[in-house]
Amino acid sequence: MSSVLVGQKRPRDLHWFHAGPLLFGDWGTSRLYVLGLAFYFTGHASPIYLAAMSVIMIAVAWAYSVICRCFPDGGGVYAAARQLSPTLSVVGATLLICDYMVTAALSVVEGFHYFGAPAAWVVMLSCIAIIVIGVINWLGSKSAGRFALVIAIAALLTSALIAILCIPLVIEGFSTISTGHASISDPWTRWENLVRVILALSGLEAVANMTGLMKQPVARTSRRTIFPVLIEVVALNLIFGLALNALPDLKPVDMPHYVQYERGQNTLGENGVPLVFKPEDVPTEVKEYRDTAMKALAEHAGERATGSEQFGNVLSIISGIIFGLLLLSAVNTAIMAMVAVKYAMAHDNELPKPLLKLNYSGVPWIALIVACILPIALLAFSADVKVLAELYAIGVVGAITINVLSCAINTKLEIKPWERRCMWGLGMFMAAVEATIIYAKPNAAVFAGVMIGGVLLARWVVQVRKARAEAALPVPELGWLEELRREPLKLDPSKPRIMLAARGRYQAEFAIDMARRRGATLFAIYVRTLRVLDMTAGAVPRIEDDPAAQEALGTVAVLARLHGVPFVPIYVCSPDIAEDILDYTVTYGCDTLIMGKTRRSALARNLEGDVVSTVAQHLPDGVALITREATPHPLAPPPAANVQPAKLTSKDIGRTDNVDNDADRPGPT
Repeated sequence: MSSVLVGQKRPRDLHWFHAGPLLFGDWGTSRLYVLGLAFYFTGHASPIYLAAMSVIMIAVAWAYSVICRCFPDGGGVYAAARQLSPTLSVVGATLLICDYMVTAALSVVEGFHYFGAPAAWVVMLSCIAIIVIGVINWLGSKSAGRFALVIAIAALLTSALIAILCIPLVIEGFSTISTGHASISDPWTRWENLVRVILALSGLEAVANMTGLMKQPVARTSRRTIFPVLIEVVALNLIFGLALNALPDLKPVDMPHYVQYERGQNTLGENGVPLVFKPEDVPTEVKEYRDTAMKALAEHAGERATGSEQFGNVLSIISGIIFGLLLLSAVNTAIMAMVAVKYAMAHDNELPKPLLKLNYSGVPWIALIVACILPIALLAFSADVKVLAELYAIGVVGAITINVLSCAINTKLEIKPWERRCMWGLGMFMAAVEATIIYAKPNAAVFAGVMIGGVLLARWVVQVRKARAEAALPVPELGWLEELRREPLKLDPSKPRIMLAARGRYQAEFAIDMARRRGATLFAIYVRTLRVLDMTAGAVPRIEDDPAAQEALGTVAVLARLHGVPFVPIYVCSPDIAEDILDYTVTYGCDTLIMGKTRRSALARNLEGDVVSTVAQHLPDGVALITREATPHPLAPPPAANVQPAKLTSKDIGRTDNVDNDADRPGPT
């Protein structure tokens, strides 16, 4: 018997030209609703507000380049704040969850607006889409990332085309700029309107969570990731903001529509009483530019540039589809980001442990269900873009504020004095923005307050239970893990070696029988996949916290000990099952590999890939591959000296019935 070998793989294969489009998929989607909202709130002063927003965006992007440098293994708000205070990190992470919740809800609604779905169907279609995205992630689809990359590149190219076609509108847009209608000219209203468009920062936090996967040196890779996307976002936001000013239907607008409709100025009812609209009840022509500004720009710019109304319509439809898919991709990213935050918090005993439970694809399935339910519940409250946008900013601004200030305060981080001073200034400015949102947007304050209160209550319950458990008498460390920690047997290098990569007692009996007859050493590998966005270092599963792995490897360990077969258990946490099975089989010189036949559906195999086929395709010559069903295998009684019938139960040697020996699932697979 051998003590368990533990391996972990955290590949750093994310180049800047891969991370950049992924960042754009988060950050770049904000323009799909920010542009229309900016004109809705400020009218022809919107380019000035967008320019001010761009300055803030540049400052925050610079700050995140410093954060990425200081946290090469993941520098989101949870990681940065945790070095100062666990409670602060929980608050920051909860604000990030608020951000992701609204991102998912707002993005899915906007996605169907860009698709042109009927207004009455948008909520229903949005809920269905979130459920479908949840199912795809449940299956552990590897193709979701590739899809996001392709859509992000397509959206970049589409945006560039529309920007070129908008050049004549940009020139006209300069002549329409104003400093703001009299109704929005006082200092408080100007500040409040700037705060309203600050949600253009949404998505920037995502880059800090990618650093654990970035190519070294992380500081250089992160800079190359952030600044090209920053230039694109700032430049095109300004171009499109000016072009929107020049649209024929918007050019004559004097008083901002928000003031006109939601404040009731210049809109009187039959009795001369100001008529105040709810955000979802404003006229359809206002919603068309407010909710789908890029689609409106594509239609008019295409028609104007070519003189063909048909071309404008076609470009509008194509851009609507591409931008709609980009928004659905953002929903997927937001949901999995929520899963990652909850997983990291549960790993640190800040949330209940059940959130750590992984399904067969390595996805925290309880956390995934919760992450899908939250935006659906938000849509039940409101599906209006303007209402959701008001809830949006409190999360993203709060998370950025805590992240930047945590780094400024933390003297252990290698930050230059001038950088620290700048981060202090930026952090205080963002704190003022957050305070404004709390004061001016009571719904957003209540939303964030309820979320933070709920998470802190769950944290308190976890801490109380943990304290009670620690006060109880210690439980002796017995069971599967004890079997795996026995003193190792001396391995004979001259003997053949067999690798088992299949679960269950029947597979173990087959492998042990073969090893005993051949006088071979038996290795068994358990590959635990973890498919969440990279959040913090140290949140990787361990065999001590993985009961399924203990039982699977312990089953083989008990049977191997009874039958006198030398055994080496291997536990690996890695994103690629097939690669590790091949790697360890070759590394330990095994001449035979035993795998279970897959029971997964065709859909699941297409989404995630078929591990057995991949292994068979790349297995070196000289290594025999055996695949078998999980059927009973007659195993001769162990030597009399090793039989201990009084100490063995079915629990000691694993389940014998209904065991899923799927080679495509975390293993031993």
